[in-house]
Amino acid sequence: MKRLPADLKSIKKTLQQKKDSFTDFDSLTDDEAKLVQFIKGQTRENNLNNVTRTKAYLAFFKRNPEIEWAFLAHMVSRNAGWNMTDLKGSLLTRLMTKEQQAYFFAFLERSNWLIFHDAYPQLLLYEESKKANKNLFYLLPQFGISYFMKVMWDHYYQKKDNYLITVALIINEQNYIEGRVIQNKEYHATLLESLEFKIQELLQLNQILFPFIDGKQVKLVGQSVHQFASLKERILLGKRLYHLLFDDNFFSNIYDMARRQPHTGSRKDYWPDIFNDINESNPVEPFQQRLEGCQLKPGANRLYSPSLVNAWSNVEQQPAEKGDWYSNWRVIHYLQKDPSKVNGDIQDEYCESLEKMELAILAKEPISK
Repeated sequence: MKRLPADLKSIKKTLQQKKDSFTDFDSLTDDEAKLVQFIKGQTRENNLNNVTRTKAYLAFFKRNPEIEWAFLAHMVSRNAGWNMTDLKGSLLTRLMTKEQQAYFFAFLERSNWLIFHDAYPQLLLYEESKKANKNLFYLLPQFGISYFMKVMWDHYYQKKDNYLITVALIINEQNYIEGRVIQNKEYHATLLESLEFKIQELLQLNQILFPFIDGKQVKLVGQSVHQFASLKERILLGKRLYHLLFDDNFFSNIYDMARRQPHTGSRKDYWPDIFNDINESNPVEPFQQRLEGCQLKPGANRLYSPSLVNAWSNVEQQPAEKGDWYSNWRVIHYLQKDPSKVNGDIQDEYCESLEKMELAILAKEPISK
C-alpha cells in the first residue's frame, strides 16, 4: 500500500479523532437557524425529481466552478434520468415486465434522491461560507452529514484542493447509498440479485455517457459500469468519470452541450437522429430492427425515448435513514491520485448494446406469442 502524502496524513489524524458526541448542536443563533432552514428548504425544493436535481447541480457549478463534483454529479444525474426513461422507451418495455420497470425506477430514484439530499446541503453551505468569508461547516451535523465530509470540507476551506474535495464527495456519496440502498434487503431481493445479470449482459444501462458535438457529429465518451454492487468499484468508477469529464480534450465541449441543452430525461436531448420523445411506432405491431452501426436503417422510425415528465410521476420519498457511514480512516486511500490515463471510448460499445437489445426483442417476441 502506498505511503500517505503529508496532506493525507493530516486528514488521517483528524479523522481518527472522531468522537461519538459529534451530533447536532443543542442550540443555534437566529442567523444560524435561518440558514439551516433555508438550505433544507432549497434542498427539498430541488429534490422533486431527476430533472430538478440535474438542473440544480448545473446551476451550482456555474456559480462555483471550482467545485468540480457538481458538474460530475450533473452529468451522472443526466444518465440516471436517461436510465429512468429507458424503462418506458421502445426497447425495455418489450424486455421487462411492468413490475420490473417499477422496481428498477424505484431503485434509481431512491439512489438519486438520497445523494442529492446528502450532497446539496454541503454545496450550499460551502457557497454560504464563501459569501460570509467564514467557515460554516460546523453546521454540517444539522443536515446529518458524515464526519468524514466535515473533515474534508474543513481541509478544503484551508487548502482549496479541488481534486481532494471532488474525490471525497465521490467516496461519500457511494458510502451514503451503500447501506441505504445497495445493501437494503428490499432492493437486493428484487433488483440487484434478480435483474443484475440481465441488466449487465443485455441492456444499455451499464454505460455512463458524456455526449458532446464534434463538428456536426454527436460523439460519446464515458465508462462502462461493472460490479455495481461493489462499493470499491463504484468509487473507482467515479474517479475515472471525474478524470474523463475534466480531461482537456473533452471538458469544454461536454460543458458547452450541457449548458445549451436542458435535461429533459429523453435521449433525444443528445441524439435526435436516433431517439425521439414522441412515439413514432405502433407498439402493438411486431418489432422491427431499426439500427445498424449507430444509424437508423433507411425508412426506420426513431427509438422512443420519453421525457421524464411523461414517463414517471414524482415520488414522495421516505426520510433518509439516519446514521454516519464513516467508521475507518482507511477510506482516505481512495483520495490518492491514480496517474493512469482513462480510456473513454464508449460509442461503439453503446451502439452495439442497443443492437443487442433489438436482437433480444426479436428473439423473445415470437416465443411470447
